[in-house]
Amino acid sequence: MTDILAIVDRGSTDEQLVEEIAMRHPHRVTLLVEDEAAALEFDDSARGRALSDRIAALLAAIEQRTGAVVVGLAGSREQLCGWRFDRIVGAQGPIAAL
Repeated sequence: MTDILAIVDRGSTDEQLVEEIAMRHPHRVTLLVEDEAAALEFDDSARGRALSDRIAALLAAIEQRTGAVVVGLAGSREQLCGWRFDRIVGAQGPIAAL
């Protein structure tokens, strides 16, 4: 089984991220949306709804393109303490250990 952490950032498009994930043939994917997801569940603004729509479309695209199961959505690295991933994709630059 291949577990991937996909970091959603402003440095790449969703299509690039899905392609990068697909190249690794994952079984399970967890999304990390650090910058903007802090209070996403309570954000009913136009920006919050747009982000929710983007994430929903991204989740569907990952599942359709890869056949992997998206197992979770995290808003901070602290939520992932103790989790292990085979690969981390989507981040620009070095990635600190989780």
